[in-house]
Amino acid sequence: MRIGELSRRTGVNTHQLRYYEAQGLLEADRAANGYREYDENAVLRVNQIRHLLDAGLSSEDIAYLLPCAVGEAPELLGCPELLAAMRSRLQRLDDQMERLTQSRNALADYIDAAERMGNASYPPFDDAGLAPAPA
Repeated sequence: MRIGELSRRTGVNTHQLRYYEAQGLLEADRAANGYREYDENAVLRVNQIRHLLDAGLSSEDIAYLLPCAVGEAPELLGCPELLAAMRSRLQRLDDQMERLTQSRNALADYIDAAERMGNASYPPFDDAGLAPAPA
């Protein structure tokens, strides 16, 4: 099947399909006229890629995971590459969540402190630029 049909069958635009191919996630043969030709397995592969992207995995992570993927959802076999990639991604997510929590807590503390201080000692602010308004 050509790229347009693969796009129609998977709901993934052709630009994304070309990207998957460039990342080594999807393979296409070339017809004599230069058009990409995909086999029936490409539909399954694209669906697997979409599910894994929805899980927050990068295309680099997915490249490691695809050999361990079975079925559309996909189910992932306990391949060492898979486990290492998923643990690494989970750690990155945990780190990001911790940084966001710290930022949120710091911002909430600043808001609490500002509300306790009141606004009498502060010059009025211009709402658009958040700069002190001219007197």
